[in-house]
Amino acid sequence: MLNFARQLLERRKSKSNPFPSFRINRPLVLLQSDDWGRVGVRDKEGYELLRAAGVRLGEHPYDLYSLETADDVSAIHELLKRHRDSTGRSACLGMNFVMANLDFEKMSSDGFRKLHLLPLTEGLPLHWKRPGLVDAYQAGIADAVFFPSLHGLTHFCQIAIENAMAKNGPPAELLRLMWDAQTPYIYWRMPWVGYEYKNPERPHAGFLPAKEQTALIQEAAGIFEKFFSRAPVSACAPGYRSNRDTFAAWSKCGIRVAQNGTGAPLPPHMDEFEILNLHRTVDFEPSQKDLPIEKYVQLAIGCFSRGIPAIISVHSINFHSSLKDFRSPALLALDEFLSALETKFPNFLYINDRDAYEIVTTGKLRTARGTISVRVEREVQAPTAAGETR
Repeated sequence: MLNFARQLLERRKSKSNPFPSFRINRPLVLLQSDDWGRVGVRDKEGYELLRAAGVRLGEHPYDLYSLETADDVSAIHELLKRHRDSTGRSACLGMNFVMANLDFEKMSSDGFRKLHLLPLTEGLPLHWKRPGLVDAYQAGIADAVFFPSLHGLTHFCQIAIENAMAKNGPPAELLRLMWDAQTPYIYWRMPWVGYEYKNPERPHAGFLPAKEQTALIQEAAGIFEKFFSRAPVSACAPGYRSNRDTFAAWSKCGIRVAQNGTGAPLPPHMDEFEILNLHRTVDFEPSQKDLPIEKYVQLAIGCFSRGIPAIISVHSINFHSSLKDFRSPALLALDEFLSALETKFPNFLYINDRDAYEIVTTGKLRTARGTISVRVEREVQAPTAAGETR
């Protein structure tokens, strides 16, 4: 009864104070990218182990998802540094990090009967080698071309995997095969692993309880702060699967910006937790579908005409090179895309998620040349609870 009364009061409050959305009079460009720090197929050796075990790889780009190298990250850094907006600010890639991988060594020692996680602060799993990778991340952050954000503790739903292992059927056999090759999973082949906050399978299908989501998010945020020496201010739920409990937990951890997946172009809006919701508007994924640059530019023009930022979604696989050179064509296409925007919109701004929050809350943006004003129109929209817009 108390919970019902509280919910009723919250609804009445939201009706009397609808959440604002924002239209911005200047073209803004954000780059948001998922899955950094998350291991996949362990390079050539892991690839051959899986093939020898009977897994036919190469049918889908994510069969070739591995993990970025220091050279991959440095190449992105160099490209972004070359691109500048009308104030001289560099292009900036928002990098959403998964903060832990499976600890295959511990799991192997107990016969793969239990999940063990290895935080990024303790390095990569055994046999995974990425010399200089952390230094490459930090160099980009120092140059303000990378903006780290929180993706999650894991990308998969731990309960879903534990349930599959408990049944000890074909899914469990596939998991053990993957883990023996030091590969956590390949999602398109096994979607029953779910996403971190949502279990797709019975029993207990659906979003995890609030207490469990909060514990996962707090643990991930703690690792993030230790790894980057800063608390996260922006978050993107794995698979964009989130609900009100996710947003409540983010808010407790100091998250001020939530990233949402692509769909109809929607303006940024503030939710009941005073979290700014940003909606991706351009899917830029050359590893899976390569469109003419003109098409991407048209999508950006459509956003700017509505007073909406062009928020470009580009997953980390597009910059990988260890199993297949996704990086070279993706960098070439991104270079052309950003150059086209810079030519067509000489007054546009490259911003990151924290900048977006500053713009809509203060109407200001700090640049190397001083603080500039950005006109923001505040609109009232129908009440929408946090987590219900994806």
